[in-house]
Amino acid sequence: VTLVINVNQCLEEQKSSDILSVLKSSINNTNDIIPECADRYYDALAKAKERKSESVCTEGPWLKLKLQDKYEYYYNIDSKESSWALPETCLPRESWLMPKEIEDIIEDVTVNHIRENMWSASEDLLLRFEATSSGSLLRKEYEARKSYLHDQEEHVVKIQAFWKGHKQRTQYMCRRQTFIDNIASIVKIQSWFRMLAARKNYLARLQYFRDHVRHTIGSENPPLTVIRKFVHLLDQSNLDFQEELEVARLREEVVTKIRGNQQRERDLNLMDIKIGLLVKNRITLEDVISHRTKLNKKKGGEMQVLNSIDNQGIKSLSKERRKTLETYQQLFYLLQTNPLYLAKLIFQMPQNKSTKFMDTVIFTLYNYASNQREEYLLLKLFKTALEEEVKSKVDQVQDIVTGNPTVIKMVVSFNRGARGQNTLRQLLAAVVKEIIDDKSLVINTNPVEVYKSWVNQLETQTGEASKLPYDVTTEQALTYPEVKNKLEASIENLRKVTDKVLNSIISSLDLLPYGLRYIAKVLKNSIHEKFPDATEDELLKIVGNLLYYRYMNPAIVAPDGFDIIDMTAGGQINPDQRRNLGSVAKVLQHAASNKLFEGENEHLSSMNDYLSETYEEFRKYFKEACNVPEAEEKFNMDKYTDVVTVSKPVIYISIEEIISTHSLLLEHQDAIAPEKHDLLNELLELLGEVPNVESFLGEGAVDPSDPNKENTLSQLSKTEISLYLTSKYDLADGEAIDGQSLMIKTKTLIIDVIRNQPGNTLTEILETPATTQQEIDHAKDMVSRAIIDSRTPEGMKHSQSMVEDAQLPLEQKKRKIQRNLRTLEQTGHVSSKNKYQDILNEIAKDIRNQRIYRKLRKAELAKLQQTLNALNEKAAFYEEQVNYYDTYIKTCLDNLKRKNSRRSIKLDGKGEPKGAKRAKPVRYTAAKLHEKGVLLGIDDLQTNQFKNVIFDIISTEDVGIFDVRSKFLGVEMEKVQLNIQDLLQMQYEGVSVMKMFDKVKVNVNLLIYLLNKKFYGK
Repeated sequence: VTLVINVNQCLEEQKSSDILSVLKSSINNTNDIIPECADRYYDALAKAKERKSESVCTEGPWLKLKLQDKYEYYYNIDSKESSWALPETCLPRESWLMPKEIEDIIEDVTVNHIRENMWSASEDLLLRFEATSSGSLLRKEYEARKSYLHDQEEHVVKIQAFWKGHKQRTQYMCRRQTFIDNIASIVKIQSWFRMLAARKNYLARLQYFRDHVRHTIGSENPPLTVIRKFVHLLDQSNLDFQEELEVARLREEVVTKIRGNQQRERDLNLMDIKIGLLVKNRITLEDVISHRTKLNKKKGGEMQVLNSIDNQGIKSLSKERRKTLETYQQLFYLLQTNPLYLAKLIFQMPQNKSTKFMDTVIFTLYNYASNQREEYLLLKLFKTALEEEVKSKVDQVQDIVTGNPTVIKMVVSFNRGARGQNTLRQLLAAVVKEIIDDKSLVINTNPVEVYKSWVNQLETQTGEASKLPYDVTTEQALTYPEVKNKLEASIENLRKVTDKVLNSIISSLDLLPYGLRYIAKVLKNSIHEKFPDATEDELLKIVGNLLYYRYMNPAIVAPDGFDIIDMTAGGQINPDQRRNLGSVAKVLQHAASNKLFEGENEHLSSMNDYLSETYEEFRKYFKEACNVPEAEEKFNMDKYTDVVTVSKPVIYISIEEIISTHSLLLEHQDAIAPEKHDLLNELLELLGEVPNVESFLGEGAVDPSDPNKENTLSQLSKTEISLYLTSKYDLADGEAIDGQSLMIKTKTLIIDVIRNQPGNTLTEILETPATTQQEIDHAKDMVSRAIIDSRTPEGMKHSQSMVEDAQLPLEQKKRKIQRNLRTLEQTGHVSSKNKYQDILNEIAKDIRNQRIYRKLRKAELAKLQQTLNALNEKAAFYEEQVNYYDTYIKTCLDNLKRKNSRRSIKLDGKGEPKGAKRAKPVRYTAAKLHEKGVLLGIDDLQTNQFKNVIFDIISTEDVGIFDVRSKFLGVEMEKVQLNIQDLLQMQYEGVSVMKMFDKVKVNVNLLIYLLNKKFYGK
């Protein structure tokens, strides 16, 4: 009774945690209850009670129990009554589990648990299992099964092997099919894995080297043992030589392309003028055709380089000429690396002459900054010259803004050139093109023009003459509401468009060339140094004058003139578009200089608040633009940079420019090099007098009997030659002249020695004799180097002194190192107290710089290629213009052939064919010419004497050339020659009066009219 009540009540109350204690307290054999099965007991009993309850509809409180299989016993669970007889009202509790059911469930759970764990149970656990009611039977069953398996062990193993094999084959075939179905994915995964593995190894190796370089080579005093590990990085590989050759080739091509484009641009500008003059006077067509021929000769190629220079000119194989060539190379190296000479020379020349000198010689000397070294040196020249100009020529802060400083002009010209042109395009092209393409955009802030446009519009619409006055003042125009409304609309459009341009400029600070920003910084500091009381606003306005007004503003006003936008040949910006751009530029110019609209611009005063806000934006921009590192830090340059590089610096310069530079240096020698023993004076003394073009070209280059010898020499003077620049005291034979050169030479020797002889310090290596094997290894290394040197291009070879030092045995090199170190110690470059650590530090620095240089060289290759592509595009545009002019001139020729002209024009430039009728001479007295207004006066001759002076004007065989003869009282006096082309050029330049015979004043315009009327029927 206790078992039934306790178990069923536990199940109804869902007390699973109490089931174990209930069973143990109610079961006769407690060994039948296994604690590990407590949850199983509860789950099995609960499921059984749930199944039994499903078929019960009503139930009472009475339990009917059968004791000893024959006695019935009744128990009321509510009232606790019991009876052996059937009660009168007996409603049984049918949903409860009876003793037999409970015991069977417990036995099943226990037996199953024993069977599950019997084969893995320990001996103690088996004894516990055996103590249960079913234990003995299960033990017998276990032993029997165990005995059977032992008897069948061989068959069991075979069955298991077959089964395992089957499973493995199934898994293998399934996996293999997966691989077959995903071959492409597998290959990709494998490649990614290999890549990751290789990357991991590379990064680990890279980090290893970085750590070693940082903590050893990069340390303040790296030990010799570490330097020896990395000294191989100073060796030059075939790739180094190939890249150097490619850089040299591209640099030469870029410089030549720049010069060719500049010349072509000048020729095209001249062609513009000539065609303009042609419109006025058709006789100049022959001159235009001649100029076209010149253009076409240059088309597709750059300036001529003659082989004769290499054979018999300055580069010929003679000792005297070689010495002259080397001296010029040393001279230009000195000018390139010491900016003070050129800075002084610039200010010694008149401004018009210095501008041409800068545009040709100076930019040529620095190869138009086509690599890092030359850009650095050019910036140092700009810096030195600008500081000199501010120091000597600027008296007030505003002089920089109101004047036209030479150096500022140089800087802007350089940064607008081939290298800086892309920057302006990136800064402005998109927004300028948007303004030009917007056909609906109309910006006109001139009230009078707006008024006239409005009146014209009214007359067009009505078809009647307007009663409004046509000529009005600004104040009168502003009294009309229609004008005010149009003006306000223009101002609103102007503000929107200006915002776009401003945002494009402000957001693109990083695109601004470093050189321009650096010079802006130098300018700001130089002005502040000379005028310490100048405010920050005044300084930033000067910076703005450089960066915006001089550099950007012209490109906004005339984008077609600065190659900001692409224009087709013959295409042009219309006046409305030009006015829109000019209005934007005007607002930005006022904002950059913090200048409000006042006075004649009072009608734009509504924009003054906008100007103040824009100035604040510009102010931050100008201030940040000056925040750049020094040139030495930016380009990683120092006094040893030229030694680490593989190739010598090379420039491509014309003979004319060499002669011009030499002449200018001699002319201003006292001003630029006042010290007698100055190195520049020594080089100029070695060169002697300024040579002529023939001495550069060599004898026989020009035929002495050639009637056009002067013209031929003039053309040949533009021939370019390459100069490999070297220092005069680079590494001379014997002992070096100065400490710097000796330091370089000694470093090279030390590197050769430490490769083959071990040691912890330099002193130890120098004092320890080299073994025979070390000498042999050193000799092998030098033979390998000699083989590499034999394949090295001429411009990249070491000096003869270094080559001779390399051939010395190890011991002799060590003795020479010791001598050099003693000399260097006397000059203060090294010290024996720290075991010559200073020179080891310099070697470590070279190792670090070599890596940086290789990286910069790759960047330079990319930049040169980009620049060359841009130059080729520009050259193609010029060629398109040449073709456009060709078409125009051919049209002129066709039109000319259709007309009956008084004179035939030949394309070969020889004038009329023989036998052709020449125009008759024209004779006038001075009085008649004076009456016509052609002659204005004759010096020392009264007007009443003009009738005694006669002028004969005779057309020559050369087209456009006239002989003018004068007679006084019948006696022939003088003869002059007039070129109609010269007269037209004067007319173009606005020259209205000229002199003939040094005493006769004539009116240029009326003289041209007279010649046209009398000789060409115009």
